[in-house]
Amino acid sequence: MSAERLPMVVPAQDLPSRVRIHEVGARDGLQNEKTSVPTAVKAEFIRRLAGAGLTTVEATSFVHPKWVPQLADAEQLFPLVSDLGVELPVLVPNQRGLERALALGARRIAVFASATESFAKANLNRTVDESLAVFEPVVRQAKDAGAHVRGYVSMCFGDPWEGAVPLHQVVRVCRALRDMGCDELSLGDTIGVATPGHVLELLALLNEEGVPTNVLGVHFHDTYGQALANTYAALEHGVTTVDASAGGLGGCPYAKSATGNLATEDLVWMLHGLGIETGVDLDRLTATSVWMAEQLGRPSPSRTVRALSHKDQ
Repeated sequence: MSAERLPMVVPAQDLPSRVRIHEVGARDGLQNEKTSVPTAVKAEFIRRLAGAGLTTVEATSFVHPKWVPQLADAEQLFPLVSDLGVELPVLVPNQRGLERALALGARRIAVFASATESFAKANLNRTVDESLAVFEPVVRQAKDAGAHVRGYVSMCFGDPWEGAVPLHQVVRVCRALRDMGCDELSLGDTIGVATPGHVLELLALLNEEGVPTNVLGVHFHDTYGQALANTYAALEHGVTTVDASAGGLGGCPYAKSATGNLATEDLVWMLHGLGIETGVDLDRLTATSVWMAEQLGRPSPSRTVRALSHKDQ
C-alpha cells in the first residue's frame, strides 16, 4: 500500500499491542440482505476475507431456514470454506442447530442471548430466562465436543422498546453465560446508542462482578456515529477482541432502528494508525468489500472503502 493510503502511525499509551478482529460480515452482514446471496459468492467472500489476513471469519448460522432464509445454505456453504485454516465460528440457536454444525466439523460455536425481555421475545420468542435455559444444554454439549463457545449478548446498551438498559441486567446475562461455560462474550450495542463513558462503566462493572476483560469482545453498530469512539474506549479498558463487518454490512432484522455494523476497514484504519497490529492487509480487504458491493449491487457504506477505492479511480 502506498504512503498516501496509510494512516500516519502515532501509538497511544496503554493500548493493546494487537487486536483480534472477529469478522462478522459473512453471517451478520449477509443475513440481512433482502435476497439470498448465492452460496458460491458467500464462499468466495469468506475466502477473500481470509486471504486479507482475517483470522476469525464468522461463516454462517445453523438456524431454521424459516427464520433466516438468507442463511438456509449453511450445510452447503461450510464444507466449501472449512479448509481455509482460519477460525470459522457459526451461530446456533438450539441443540438441533448445534448437531448440524458439529456434524460438519464446526469447532467454534456461538449462541445469541438478549439482555432485555422485549428483544428476547422479538428475536427468540422466549423470556430472557427461558432462552438461557435453552442455551445451557447447547453450551454443555458444545464444550463436551471440544468446541469453543462464544456468547453474544444483544441490547447491552439500549433497547428500542425499553430504552436505556440497566447495567446490572446486562451483567446478569453475561454471568449466566459464563457460568454455563461460554469461553467468550461479545457485548452488542445492537441499536448503536452507546457512548464511551457508558462502555467503560459496563466493562468496569463486569470486572467487579467476576467477568474478566480477557473474555470480552465488543460489537458496536454505527447508528449515531459512535462505533469507533466506543471501540477506542474498550481498547483503553484492555479489550483485545473487536467485532466488525467488512464494508459495514449488516444490522439487525429485529431492531428496526439498527444500522450497519462497524466497518472492518474503518476499524483497521484506526488500529493501524495507533500502531496496533491486526494482521490485516487493508488493500486486500478493501478490494474484497468493493467486490462484495458489486455482487450486492450497491456501494459499500464504509468510509474507508469509499476513500481508498476512490483513489484507485
